[in-house]
Amino acid sequence: MINYFIRRILIIIPTFLGVTFIVFTITRFAPGGPVEMAILRYRQMQMEGGGGAMGSHGTAISEEMVEKLKKIYGFDKPFYISYLIWLGNVVRFDLGESYTYSKPVWDVIKARFPISLRFGVAGFLLAYLVCIPLGVLKAVKHGSTFDFTSSALVFIGYAIPGWVAGIVLLVLLGGGSFLDIFPLGGIHSMDYETLSLFGKFWDNIYHMILPVFCYTLGSFASLTILMKNSLIENLGKDYVRTAFAKGLSEKTVIFKHTLRNSLIPIATGLGSVFSIVISGALLIEKVFNIHGFGLLGYNSILDRDYPVMLGILVFSSILYMLGNIFSDFLYCVIDPRIRLD
Repeated sequence: MINYFIRRILIIIPTFLGVTFIVFTITRFAPGGPVEMAILRYRQMQMEGGGGAMGSHGTAISEEMVEKLKKIYGFDKPFYISYLIWLGNVVRFDLGESYTYSKPVWDVIKARFPISLRFGVAGFLLAYLVCIPLGVLKAVKHGSTFDFTSSALVFIGYAIPGWVAGIVLLVLLGGGSFLDIFPLGGIHSMDYETLSLFGKFWDNIYHMILPVFCYTLGSFASLTILMKNSLIENLGKDYVRTAFAKGLSEKTVIFKHTLRNSLIPIATGLGSVFSIVISGALLIEKVFNIHGFGLLGYNSILDRDYPVMLGILVFSSILYMLGNIFSDFLYCVIDPRIRLD
């Protein structure tokens, strides 16, 4: 089994190289790159300064300036040479400098890291702490009124996109013509720095309630039904019938003998704990004005801020692959019968 995990870790290297090389190559050949955008900004400045009166020749840019721009943005070399240079910098933990923010990519990412981590951990814990007990209860009460009612509610929630639910909740609970219970967005209040330690803690929770609910809304149905079906399947097996035949109570059979085996399918999603820092949903972040990883990545694509975009790719690809390895490890912990060769 140790050899299996060593092979999985080693596979990270060629996978990382393949993913980053493909994306890096696309950034070099995609139209509307940073050089073109810089030229466009220069022409707009010329037009606004009166250059437009001279016609198209007044906004022409010399080849020397174009070459200088290519050198500034690293487009003066063949793409494979540029990739090797970028990869060498990544090995030295240098992700370059953001075109938009004019500061190191590490600093840009670190500024968004606590925000994404906060919402990612909260959403992860809420989903599993609610869905696993709910799935167990639905399995025990299979076919009851509670089962049908809860299934209808979770599937209605699954059918509603999180960002749509966010807009509706803000309209109903964020002031205006209805209730004024929760803030309209952001991660803390304007007077956050003047609050006490407990006040800051409550202010963070207060601003997280609606976004975290919308983050986890879509996963409620899949996790709950997966837990329910897995438990029902195990309750029909011979070892469970034997346990009941020995006179064990239903509670003992479920929580001591059946629940552990039923958690095996759930273990796949637990690997995502490594990638919670990138779990932000773009539209939800837009609705609640949360400047997390999702919004940062989206803006970096729009602004052609390739260093930031590639920096997020480095984070996301490594965390995703480590999460898959962690899921395999959890399989072995939950079910000792599994042997990975």
